[in-house]
Amino acid sequence: MKTIVIAPDSFKESLSARGVAEAIRDGLAQVWPDAEYRLRPMADGGEGTVAVVLDAGIGAQPRTARVHGPLGGDVDAQWAWLPQARLAILDMAAASGLMLVDADRRDAGLACSHGTGELMRAALDAGAQRIIIGIGGSATNDGGAGLLRALGVQLRDAAARPLPPGGRALQALASIDLTQLDPRLAHVHVEVAADVRNPLCGPDGASHIFGPQKGADAAQVQQLDAALWHFADLCAQTLGRDERDSIGAGAAGGVGFALKAFFGATFRPGVDVVAELVGLDDALRDADLVITGEGRVDRQTLNGKTPFGVARHAARHHAPVLVLAGSLGDGYEALYEHGISAAFSLVPRPMPLSDALSGAAPLLRERARDIARLWQAAASAPS
Repeated sequence: MKTIVIAPDSFKESLSARGVAEAIRDGLAQVWPDAEYRLRPMADGGEGTVAVVLDAGIGAQPRTARVHGPLGGDVDAQWAWLPQARLAILDMAAASGLMLVDADRRDAGLACSHGTGELMRAALDAGAQRIIIGIGGSATNDGGAGLLRALGVQLRDAAARPLPPGGRALQALASIDLTQLDPRLAHVHVEVAADVRNPLCGPDGASHIFGPQKGADAAQVQQLDAALWHFADLCAQTLGRDERDSIGAGAAGGVGFALKAFFGATFRPGVDVVAELVGLDDALRDADLVITGEGRVDRQTLNGKTPFGVARHAARHHAPVLVLAGSLGDGYEALYEHGISAAFSLVPRPMPLSDALSGAAPLLRERARDIARLWQAAASAPS
């Protein structure tokens, strides 16, 4: 009897990670009805991380906090709570995510991370002693200033007025006051699930690399980068150390910087954090085959995305890995040098994107069935 581990990410705008895993299993089972299927839906620290943890059967409880969205207004953000471990798992995307802002309203200079700080406060209120926060998919470029304000840090201009929200306002920052910072944070370990390694400022920093996708044009990118540099200067004066060049400081528009500088957060690859929580390595023991995937696989998948991370874990157990993707983009072949045996696109013929998204489940079943038939044929072929 074969043992098959199915560990995909979600297919954005189409299927949850659980839905993807179940569709793949159902397709394989048409050929291998007696196989043992170990489903481990995955995420990489971005949108969907909390959903995967809640679905993993590890005793996580769903919690919801009403917080400020990236451009104001209320958002109901779900998070996960493991009471025995006093552990909270948060998705920044649920409170301050790009998905919460229509494309024509995106404003990297105005978007604020305040809601993510409110999520952290909700975790503190629950009694958290450890907070894991996935910071992928953010809409913000404010250096984490909004998050800090939500936790009690006072940011003021030269006239001692509270600074307005957003990264653009940081150019007017004159003082940072920590006297009202929530004292509970001194007793909490903060862990960041992120794969971005960029510094806060400069040509490889938050504004230049990620600002354009959040609505910043070339002039705004320069303005925001200068504002973050000024913010980092004042933070260094206040804290007595400078974290702007720390690995991951530029993640989530600088939220990585704020979490590292003010709370001593540790950084880990998002896939590794999720793999630990859902028990991926236990599932991989004695596996004959591993199937992973996500909506699009290309050269960027090497930057810590789920298929790349799953392949790294599978390599420890000498299990072959196949990828099923909604589409295969430029450079996907590079994955073959990192433990992935083959990658397949779901789409068998030209079709509108809307049809591919709505039909992802049957397409996954069909491709999984075809893979099982090919594997079966190869196993029975004469040597």
